[in-house]
Amino acid sequence: MSHLNQATGQCNIVECITNPNHNPGTFPDDDRVLSNAQMETAQSVIAAWPDYTPTQLLELDLAAKACGVKSVLYKDESTRFGLQSFKALGGAYAIADVLNSFVSNGGKAEDFTAATATDGNHGRSVAWGAQQAGCNAKIYIHAHVSTAREDAMKAYGADVIRVDGNYEASLAACKQDAEKHGWQLVSDTSWDGYLDVPRQVLAGYSIISAEVMDQMGDKRPSHAFLPVGVGGLASGIVGPFWNDMGDNMCKAISVESSMSACFLESIRNDRPTLVDIAEETMMAGLSCGEISALAWDMLRPTLSHCLSITDDGVAPLMQAFAHGQLTSDNTKIEAGECSTSGLAALIAATSDPKIKAQLGLDENSTVLLIGTEGATDPALYGEITGINL
Repeated sequence: MSHLNQATGQCNIVECITNPNHNPGTFPDDDRVLSNAQMETAQSVIAAWPDYTPTQLLELDLAAKACGVKSVLYKDESTRFGLQSFKALGGAYAIADVLNSFVSNGGKAEDFTAATATDGNHGRSVAWGAQQAGCNAKIYIHAHVSTAREDAMKAYGADVIRVDGNYEASLAACKQDAEKHGWQLVSDTSWDGYLDVPRQVLAGYSIISAEVMDQMGDKRPSHAFLPVGVGGLASGIVGPFWNDMGDNMCKAISVESSMSACFLESIRNDRPTLVDIAEETMMAGLSCGEISALAWDMLRPTLSHCLSITDDGVAPLMQAFAHGQLTSDNTKIEAGECSTSGLAALIAATSDPKIKAQLGLDENSTVLLIGTEGATDPALYGEITGINL
């Protein structure tokens, strides 16, 4: 049995809800949330960085055939700036922006310290961005972040502080110490009173969907399955689509772990809702219990549906990607745990006639998936896929 066939029997949706507030309308172009000018500035700055190149948009034709849709497109972020994650775009761009203001006001880069809390990939971006800019980085991680991801951040010269508890505990410790020592928080989540830096992170992420639209020409996806932790990536991706397509925007569908489905619960309750994480998902980047304030403003009107999934499909799909079983030309794709979430949700949705109809998936659908990361934990990747990097 192929890994794809195995995954088809193991991918499970725990819950699928329709967003009653779905009403995109015209892109608001609000610089208090995310404006077109902010996105265009970020895209032009990042495109001028050394070694910038758009990441590949791959067609998973065997996955499309298995799911009964026209096309499955996979935006592969595993090669982004050598950091193996889309996070290279957000944290590093935000550091460049705030450091520029600091230096313009007479400060020196070596006196500037960026601090953040992370499940791994955002911290790696902040560490890399700080190294590129010649400033300092303090990265707070929680008890369940792997030592491989910790070591990857240290490799860029960051000080890494491990905190007991979950992501929210590491964020609380980071905020407290940053205030005490005068460090600059560079978080990919936002809250009342802390919006400017996370807005720049979202603007950095917007280059992903800007590239997708360039790569698709005059075509557009009908559906986008978006991995959601705090909602930052999904917001950054939605921005250019919303600006381009307005009220005719593709169906944006959030995909969360059933162990940390804070956006699904927030949409259900029509207010930001905290979820207590009792157990950690394999999809570490989705393990967040509280949504970002900016993401709420971006996604409340634009998400058509919210899904939560189990971890059961993660391993077989990582294997299917790694062994070239999703394309007829056997393209081998390095996909980390979170990168499987969209395809797991699509497989499960198209296997359930009720959910398939609810999402409007059929033989004419063009589905966009986001490959958020590569093998950011090489040991775990090798254990799951049998491929040692």
